[in-house]
Amino acid sequence: MRIVDLRSDTVTQPTPEMREAMYRAEVGDDGYRDDPSVNRLEALAAERLGYEAALLVLSGTMGNLVAMLTHCGRGREVIMGSDSHIFWNETGGASGLGGLHPRTALNQTDGTIAIADLEAAIRPDPSNVHFPRTGLICLENTQNRCSGRVLTAAYTRQVADLAHSHGVPLHLDGARIFNAAVAQGCDVRDLTSRAGADSVQFCLTKGLSAPMGSLIVGSRAFVEEARHWRQATGGGMRQAGVIAAAGIVAMNTMVDRLVDDHDNAKLLAKGLAEIPGVIVDADKIESNIVIFRLADPSAVSTESLKKLAEAGIKCSNYWGGNIRLVTHYGIEREDIEYALGVIRSVIASPE
Repeated sequence: MRIVDLRSDTVTQPTPEMREAMYRAEVGDDGYRDDPSVNRLEALAAERLGYEAALLVLSGTMGNLVAMLTHCGRGREVIMGSDSHIFWNETGGASGLGGLHPRTALNQTDGTIAIADLEAAIRPDPSNVHFPRTGLICLENTQNRCSGRVLTAAYTRQVADLAHSHGVPLHLDGARIFNAAVAQGCDVRDLTSRAGADSVQFCLTKGLSAPMGSLIVGSRAFVEEARHWRQATGGGMRQAGVIAAAGIVAMNTMVDRLVDDHDNAKLLAKGLAEIPGVIVDADKIESNIVIFRLADPSAVSTESLKKLAEAGIKCSNYWGGNIRLVTHYGIEREDIEYALGVIRSVIASPE
């Protein structure tokens, strides 16, 4: 049976070049900083995003937690979007493991948070013993729950300037930051270091298709402290070069092709918009994520999703009656057309 897996770009398979690089990877003990492949990957990541240093971690969730702990320690308040991945999808690790207090500010439909809302969320008097102290502001680019909307360099710079004026650092959850750069046709550094972000986490495992791993980038001092928190969260690694080798290939070969994923997502959204009963903002798709809903929310049922899966179309039942589809390496235009045909038939006769 033909399978079109649109649940997430995390389902991508490593390329043949990645598999070969993993097989032949030069390795050492990363706990002693002796793994040459890891060292090369970290140097590449730092240079590519415009920072002094980088640190390989096991996942984006670990990367964000380590970054927050490095900036704040325990007991500080972290301002984040109401639709942020950190708030919704990282199992409450910031509070449960990090001892951090999350404070949400409303995400607009374009993924931004109004500057006025961010400023209002910053604690005005750090000396007041009744309030937690604001330790960090977090942004997300691209913004997952807002259909992969892209934050601009100018907006990120505005937030960075606001944060720094209050003595607060800015962390960027850039799980799909290369998607954001490709969507805007800019150097990724325009969205990271040049935009004033103090640290960035980005994933190798999503659009870049590596089998595992994320990186945190920042100043040399920040990364040295982050190593401490990586160890504390169980992220110390040994012969991690087998992971890093695939990451090097991913960063060198998989960025430019992201435009294909974006084109396929726009094709998918346009096709969905033509199906009666489907609600989707097709003209607002900027990267590789499409979120749609049905005019009749009761039609989004476990049975409907099961029918789609039985026909080979895998998708995510996201939240509040929304369905998420994500394009990625391995999904071609023909797969999009096939998926649209299946979705059309299932929605037309959901029972």
